[in-house]
Amino acid sequence: MPEPATTPVPPTGRLARLAGVAWRRRGRVLAGWIVALVAILAIGPQIAGDWDADYSTPGSESKAAADRVAAAFPAGGAGETIDVVWQARDGARGAAARARVDPFLAQAVRLEGIAGAQPPQVAPDGTIAIVRLELDRPAWDVPRETGEALIERAQAASGDGVRIELGGGPIQDAQGGTQPETVGLLGAAIVLLIAFGSVVAAGLPLLIALFGLGISATLIGVLALAVDVPDWATAVAGLIGIGVGIDYSLLILTRYRAALAAGRDVPGALAEALTTAGRSVLVAGTTVVISMLGLFLMGVSYLRGVALSASLAVLVVMAAAVTLLPALLAFVGTGVNRLRIPALHRGGGPERPALAARWSRAIQRAPWPAALAGAAVLLALAAPIVGLRLGFPDAGNDRAGTTTRAAYDLAARGFGPGANGPLLVVGARPAAQPDGAPAAVARRLRDEPGVAFASAPRRNPAGDTAMIVVVPATAPQDDATQQLVHRLRDDLDGAAPGGDGALLVGGATASFIDQSEYVSGRLPLFIAAVVGLSFLLLLLTFRAPVVALKAALLTLLSVGAAYGVIALVAEGGALGGLIGIDEETPIAPFIPVLMFAILFGLSMDYEVFLLSRVREEYLRHGDTARAVTDGLARTARVITAAAAIMVVVFLAFLVADEVFLKLIGIGMATAILVDATIVRMVLVPAVMQLLGERNWWMPRWLERALPDLEVEPASAGPPPGAGR
Repeated sequence: MPEPATTPVPPTGRLARLAGVAWRRRGRVLAGWIVALVAILAIGPQIAGDWDADYSTPGSESKAAADRVAAAFPAGGAGETIDVVWQARDGARGAAARARVDPFLAQAVRLEGIAGAQPPQVAPDGTIAIVRLELDRPAWDVPRETGEALIERAQAASGDGVRIELGGGPIQDAQGGTQPETVGLLGAAIVLLIAFGSVVAAGLPLLIALFGLGISATLIGVLALAVDVPDWATAVAGLIGIGVGIDYSLLILTRYRAALAAGRDVPGALAEALTTAGRSVLVAGTTVVISMLGLFLMGVSYLRGVALSASLAVLVVMAAAVTLLPALLAFVGTGVNRLRIPALHRGGGPERPALAARWSRAIQRAPWPAALAGAAVLLALAAPIVGLRLGFPDAGNDRAGTTTRAAYDLAARGFGPGANGPLLVVGARPAAQPDGAPAAVARRLRDEPGVAFASAPRRNPAGDTAMIVVVPATAPQDDATQQLVHRLRDDLDGAAPGGDGALLVGGATASFIDQSEYVSGRLPLFIAAVVGLSFLLLLLTFRAPVVALKAALLTLLSVGAAYGVIALVAEGGALGGLIGIDEETPIAPFIPVLMFAILFGLSMDYEVFLLSRVREEYLRHGDTARAVTDGLARTARVITAAAAIMVVVFLAFLVADEVFLKLIGIGMATAILVDATIVRMVLVPAVMQLLGERNWWMPRWLERALPDLEVEPASAGPPPGAGR
């Protein structure tokens, strides 16, 4: 039986007033955003800071070792190096090699950040040699220009049977590569054209994303003045900003087109779009920001920089979606569907795809089998988590053809895989300690299982500190190397007097091991805090504890499935080979943390989008089963398009050179795909059907205690059955 016709009630509230301002002052709103963009693009780069990232772990032994080296060896106080590895068919120290390598090294030591060069080491076969350039500061503080100059000069110096390759953190940072943001924008544009079939409708979300990207990317550079921001944070923040900016614009634009098709005028359609979809955008964006700021709980400085960068990107596009987009729509008016592409055009009217409605009713008729099947699929995807191994990938995982990968392969061939990740054993010599003690420690280290080489002790100018370079027999990312570090620390505890004379095991490899263990230990606290805060926000939004708890738990399942997929991909083989991971690689410890923060926020977006519409329908007629069907059907097209855009944007990470960005991309794309299909299309309707009216249960004492965020339209009234 058809519903009786009703006259639409004009939306009221703060967002409706904001829509009115965007309509009446559209010229000023647009001009304000253009002025802000131009001013930020002009001024920001002039005051921007340098990219910086301190990867040391607070309170760790590797941090203590680095501090001791910095104090005792001021000329080369970082204890870190850039490796110059060369191969010459006529001998690594032959005349041809010396004529090319020696001038290169003489120029290299004059570059900023390089303190000097260690004596060359020649491999047993005589064709490969290595010189380590000592840094006078941590690797992340070496200017990018130094790495770029070394790469350029190494290429110029190679020839006549001599091949020079470079390894080390500054070289990895300077290698450059394809910008994933560009690939993400192109992919999103194609999906938008398919979804809307109109150049105007597809162009508006892209314009919002471009405004957001231009402003936030520049402001992130300014942010680097105050906090540590790694250079890869711009790619992460940029792709998140593009994805959520397009998604949020897509949601508002879809609701606006539907309101026009239903007979509203332009001001009324704007008001309806902002008071419904606009509220979902604000809640979803706030959830993403809360999740990202949870990274502060990890106590690692560079993750704070990533959290602030991504939060800034989300806040900018969220503001643009609820102010700039309505102003642009006010200019476009009813012409939002202009420049149609005939084969792709979809009108802005019906929001109830019959297929989605039939699907929802089919799930609701058999909720138990659907819920169990959906949960089983997610648990199966999450199962590989048991094999997830945290650790920092070494340069052996870099893309083939890069100088860092070539240097790694040459060093491993000539000196063994451990040459790519030497350890430092550092000890201060108290007055009572005999002069021969460091030499005895070096001899003891050479007899340790798993040690390929231990250098003679190197004393500082004051003669009170000695440093020994230890080369493991295994690669930096190998489990055996981690076990060696722990064994050396245990064995060396009694090898020197306590206090200042204690021996410390450090170096980049030991630092990465320490951070993996530190982050792993804090991960449960981080997850609990993010889930708890997000649950509280959803409770305030929907005023239904069961709905908020269900959303949090289902999102955890989505994230777990993503973890399982990246664990499987990191094992290499045929699946890993699809994205350039040929051999097993550990997963950088910040990847699960960063993914959880991003995915928990973004996955909540779709929950908010869907549940807001379900809640809206429920407030109209009080029938939960019907509200679920209508809510799913009315949001099917927009959420499917939004999820497709997110998947495409995150898959753009696959063009990056860094293996950790590839893993982040495949993991996030998996989670969004799973969330928009198995969770949204199967588990949500099944679980809500099983819960029935209990979905909206709310104790009266809690109802009185919670502040009113005015999330629902003011005219809707209280939900039927509240407080039962």
